[in-house]
Amino acid sequence: MPAGKKEKPVKKAEKKPAEKGVYSPWKVLLYPHLAEKSMNMVELENKLVFIVKRRAKRAEIKEAIEKGFNVKVLSVNMVITQRGMKKAYIKLSPDNLASDIASRMGMI
Repeated sequence: MPAGKKEKPVKKAEKKPAEKGVYSPWKVLLYPHLAEKSMNMVELENKLVFIVKRRAKRAEIKEAIEKGFNVKVLSVNMVITQRGMKKAYIKLSPDNLASDIASRMGMI
């Protein structure tokens, strides 16, 4: 290399910005839990049950449900199953019915 010239630094790949206006709750949620107990919770307790990503935090799950399904979430409880999956119990406000969301997703 000639004495007067310097090497240009190599640029790192730039991250592409996410599409604005499009939010996918399925980045956090994996799939709805379809057991009999979960279906009873939908009908009797106004709760939805989802299997979520293992690293998902309570606030991320709440945001995914609220933005993805346009509902108000009262609480999110989580449990790690014996198989190592994270199950989230999402209680919705009385204004929003869990059965409406379940039927939209084809659970019922």
